[in-house]
Amino acid sequence: MQELSPLMKIFGSPTPTLPHGPTFRGPSKNIYFTRDKSSPVGALDRNQTNSRTSITEITNQQNPNPRFKPQFSLLDRRITKHSLLFSSLLQLNPMQPKLNRLGLGGSATPSPPSSPLRNSPRVHRRTPKLGSAVRPPPPRSLVERVTGALLSLLLRRQGVFLFAPLIYVGLIIFCMGTISLESMPRIISRPAQGSLYRSPQLYRRLKAEMDADNSTDALATIWKHSYKGGTWQPCINMSTNELPESHGYIYIEANGGLNQQRTSICNAVAVAGFLNATLVIPNFHYHSIWRDPSKFKDIYDEDFFIQSLKNDVRIVDKVPEFIMERFDHNMSNVFNFKVKAWAPIEFYTNFVLPKLFEEKLVRISPFANRLSFNVPTPVQRLRCLANYEALKFSVPISTLADKLVSRMREKSANGKYVSVHLRFEEDMVAFSCCIFDGGEEEKKEMNAARERGWRGKFTKRGRVIRPGAIRLNGKCPLTPLEVGLMLRGMGFTNNTAIYLASGKIYKAERNMGPLLEMFPFLQTKESLASAEELAAFKNFSSRMAAIDYSVCLHSEVFVTTQGGNFPHFLIGHRRYLYGGHSKTIKPDKRKLAILFDSRNIGWKALKRQLLNMRMHSDSKGIERKRPNDSIYSYPCPDCMCLYNKTEAPRPPQKADSFNQTII
Repeated sequence: MQELSPLMKIFGSPTPTLPHGPTFRGPSKNIYFTRDKSSPVGALDRNQTNSRTSITEITNQQNPNPRFKPQFSLLDRRITKHSLLFSSLLQLNPMQPKLNRLGLGGSATPSPPSSPLRNSPRVHRRTPKLGSAVRPPPPRSLVERVTGALLSLLLRRQGVFLFAPLIYVGLIIFCMGTISLESMPRIISRPAQGSLYRSPQLYRRLKAEMDADNSTDALATIWKHSYKGGTWQPCINMSTNELPESHGYIYIEANGGLNQQRTSICNAVAVAGFLNATLVIPNFHYHSIWRDPSKFKDIYDEDFFIQSLKNDVRIVDKVPEFIMERFDHNMSNVFNFKVKAWAPIEFYTNFVLPKLFEEKLVRISPFANRLSFNVPTPVQRLRCLANYEALKFSVPISTLADKLVSRMREKSANGKYVSVHLRFEEDMVAFSCCIFDGGEEEKKEMNAARERGWRGKFTKRGRVIRPGAIRLNGKCPLTPLEVGLMLRGMGFTNNTAIYLASGKIYKAERNMGPLLEMFPFLQTKESLASAEELAAFKNFSSRMAAIDYSVCLHSEVFVTTQGGNFPHFLIGHRRYLYGGHSKTIKPDKRKLAILFDSRNIGWKALKRQLLNMRMHSDSKGIERKRPNDSIYSYPCPDCMCLYNKTEAPRPPQKADSFNQTII
């Protein structure tokens, strides 16, 4: 018979085991619980009732030292407690096989090793000494007890966290209701310098010093910068060969104002010459903003235009009848190409030319800005020829313009005058969305003007208009007062003759007053010409713009105050006439916005800044065309040639063929 362990003698039956392990190691190192097949599952020995006495006797025999009696009594109670627990666990698993003391038998597996952390030397556990009293925990305060209760409640009822945002917002509202806003410090938001229109205040403060300063005459010494590499002269090659048979007719519609129409004409000449097609005189599209029904011959000299280009492009005033019969004499039946903006010249070769072979007549509408700036040299040559040589204003316009130029020179002291392109009409002020000094009346008028001209564009949902940021970015048009301050600061005295090219100035009675005080010799086409002379042009915006263009072209100084096609074409044309130098003042409007909004700046400091701005315009007068620039603003080097200072300018050479490039 197998010898029983001391504890097996006490219990009288095999020791129960845990369901998840074959062997349970008891409190003592040499005590194991096993189960025997002969005894019923979960049954305990009759001697179990005497287990406390027996284990006490055994342990006293093995350990006679009385110091360990409290410890073994505690061990006795623990084993008794665990025995009842193990018996209940065995009832849950009656098929557990018998295991011997060594864990051998059946399908038993060895006991799992003890945790390495339990015997690790790095783990230090403080155990109370035997016989020493255990210190009770210190009593908790009321705040700690309340906090613990709240945390316990929140942990048990986690759904309370869903109401945390509502509780947080409620506390904020409660605090806001109990604290007076009057006692809170006020945050004063100051607008950035340059975001407000304060030019009238600056003018009133500096007017006395400005009137006393007439020490310099800018007209005498304004243009000092010259191109060090030589001089630029026009050198557009002229063709002498006869044109081959035409592939068909191209009909275009030029949209926009005067200078947008000019772009369409020059591009049409270039495309027609490149495709070897016949160009029909462009039709000017009537626009609701410009409201000018003028035709090509009303603005330009049509006969001179055709004659100048006869060796390069065939041009007719209308489509022949035998072609129109194919389309029932209705131009809307002609195939119309919708060309994207800045299209490359290859688009016309790949798409327009095959249709031209097929139909013998194609239409392109609209046509403004429908050709890229980067084109082959022969195409660029045709652009130069059309813009700078072939397009000449009609006889009535050029005749009146010559009279006005002569009268301006007569009114100036030295035969030189300054021309200013001022864009301060009502539509320009409304489109810019800038705020000036008109108050509520100005705001209502500008809102009405925006709604008339651009219905719904400025009031659609999501559009935010920031007038201060627009002014800081230099997008606001200069007022007549600001133009006067700028010119006086640049050294132009009050006896300088100025020609003002503009439409109807917004609130002219109020806004033009300061400019006339600073420059009493200011003139416009209305003041230079009589009512009878202007009668033929009065109701035609493009013809009036052509008169301004001609007078500004021949001035000693041209001042641009706002971007647009008018100054761009004029700058390029002045470069073509004046050896590559535009003789144009282009102010830095971002810097002007800050200068005119300065409350502490004096007249001398302001004048020094404006003189530097004028010198910068002089240094930028001669510029070469870059890849993405337009020949209408930068004619060098596509339309002009560079000559050494010792070399005499050569006359334009003859182009033997279309593919010959400009020298």
